[in-house]
Amino acid sequence: MFKDSVVIVTGGAQGIGKGIVLAYAQNSANVVIADINDDLGQQLEKDMLAQGLPALFVKTDVTKEQDIVYLMQHTVEQFGTINILINNAGKFQHKSPYDVTCEEWNYLLQTNLTSAFFCAREAAKVMRNNTRGGAIVSLASTRAEMSEPYTEAYAATKGGIVALTHALARSLGPDRITVNCISPGWIETGDYKALRPIDHTQHLSGRVGVPEDIAQACFYLTNPNNNFVTGINLTVDGGMTKKMIYED
Repeated sequence: MFKDSVVIVTGGAQGIGKGIVLAYAQNSANVVIADINDDLGQQLEKDMLAQGLPALFVKTDVTKEQDIVYLMQHTVEQFGTINILINNAGKFQHKSPYDVTCEEWNYLLQTNLTSAFFCAREAAKVMRNNTRGGAIVSLASTRAEMSEPYTEAYAATKGGIVALTHALARSLGPDRITVNCISPGWIETGDYKALRPIDHTQHLSGRVGVPEDIAQACFYLTNPNNNFVTGINLTVDGGMTKKMIYED
């Protein structure tokens, strides 16, 4: 499906991003791993190449515009174009709103939201020259629609991703670029076997999610044959946000 496509995944060296990287590579795409963690990025590139999977690691701090510009330029130098961008890089914060500093607030916005805009813009400059345009997918969160205490900055960035998505879809549509986002629910990136039965059964799907579930959603939204789908927020949460919960 994605043979010879050029895919960039930010935050691609670990967690959900790593799962997305591997899924595209296993479907014959040329995958660029963009991550600030040099050790994890280089190791993943090495492991993938050893398995015959196409991979290129580019150390990238998505809070720095110059790093983003270099990421796109280096990708084009290596592969000739960019077909797909997955904006996955992000940080979580759990802290009382009474204690969050201005610096912490701005850092989270820069990492989770501002970077998604600049990555999309720089990738789009390349994609608009492709015959079939391109596809951009950003990772939002179900926390854009619901919250736990002390997650204001994170929720704000993810709500911003949803709004940015439909705005960019409108602006980039004439260039044949689709822009969508995915709101994951509980996606376990650690020890799946350590989860309790209640962790699984509270989901309508009967299980906690895994990174491959998000990769499959990315496949749907970046398949060139699905270019009628743009501007949407696709919730992938095992049905958790559809449960009605009453408290005694």
